[in-house]
Amino acid sequence: MNTDVFSKWSLTLIFFIFLITTIHFFHTQFFLHHLTINFDHITIKKSPQLPLRFNSDGTFKILQVADMHFGQGLITRCKDVSPSEFKYCSDLNTTRFIQRLIQAEKPDFLAFTGDNIFGSSTPDAAESLFKAFLPAMESKLPWAAILGNHDQESTMNREELMSLISLMDYSVSQVNPLAQNDSGHQERGIDGFGNYNLSVHGPYGSLLANRSVLNLFFLDSGDRMTVEGRRTYGWIRESQLHWLQGFSQVEQDERGEVNYYEGSPLSRKTPPALGFFHIPIPEIRQLYYHKIIGQFQEAVACSSVNSGVLKTLVSMKNIKGVFIGHDHINDFCGNLDGIWFCYGGGSGYHGYGKVGWHRRARVVLVELSKKGNSWTGLDKISTWKRLDDDLLSKFDEQVLWDQDS
Repeated sequence: MNTDVFSKWSLTLIFFIFLITTIHFFHTQFFLHHLTINFDHITIKKSPQLPLRFNSDGTFKILQVADMHFGQGLITRCKDVSPSEFKYCSDLNTTRFIQRLIQAEKPDFLAFTGDNIFGSSTPDAAESLFKAFLPAMESKLPWAAILGNHDQESTMNREELMSLISLMDYSVSQVNPLAQNDSGHQERGIDGFGNYNLSVHGPYGSLLANRSVLNLFFLDSGDRMTVEGRRTYGWIRESQLHWLQGFSQVEQDERGEVNYYEGSPLSRKTPPALGFFHIPIPEIRQLYYHKIIGQFQEAVACSSVNSGVLKTLVSMKNIKGVFIGHDHINDFCGNLDGIWFCYGGGSGYHGYGKVGWHRRARVVLVELSKKGNSWTGLDKISTWKRLDDDLLSKFDEQVLWDQDS
């Protein structure tokens, strides 16, 4: 064989051996070691026992947390606090306040009513969300949240935010319902993200155990919009109101499990309901001239568009109270056409406040009535607030609704 030919074949063989060896090396080092899925680090969402239900003593307590405005934790500074009051103040003051509230009130359910994070103050929305909701997840209590107008100002849009919130431990939040179109088919036709209903059933062992006696409606009131060239806040849209009305009717007509006991026999009646959303409706401004319980300290920052929310809620006849946020230093309750509208009062230290005005949160207590040994539906809905002071002072206790109203 020619020496040149032999040399060429030798070089070719050496090249292929080198190529195969290199491929094998990279395969073993990168694919087998670095791309192997490690199932030890996969976690499954921890979920509360559902459905939500009243306690054996006929009570169901809700803690409303409004406007946490969580940023990055320890490095996020507080706003509108007195230097003499706090040696150092950060998002951790918000976390501690919520932990103290949970420990003191022992609620059955937590409702976060928007601006949970201050999007413009965090480079990582997901990290901020996990830190903001840490007290809720650690409590192992069922909790739900809606979005405000600042949540989406970081690295996630509103749909992504609600999707993540719905996947967090013990969260019962939902992204959106399936809506029925005119032909009776279900489709996702609801504006916004975070429109859903939660049913609260009666106590175990009672005639109400398999029936909803209270509904909790959560609505996305949007963020910012431009109307006729002018910037304004978002509002609850027609599709959301249509869903809300339709749900109530479907519930009454088709879902037997939602009927509740009012003596004997079981009646087909839509349960009373409470609503939760972030941005107040324009009619809240009227309460400046009405009797209220609490403080009206700032102008109502609402949309320039009146989409008919109040009219819809009144027409449903079962909405007893609505709980809102957005205006941090308003913490009052006032009645509009038979429905109580209550601010939570700002709870977050990174959101604006007022020097000398303690951060606060609202508690809502729902109680069942009893006839003999049987629970017979809702008896009373009351509310009060707690301050983030040394005593977690309780104040402005009032009855929003009772069965004799």
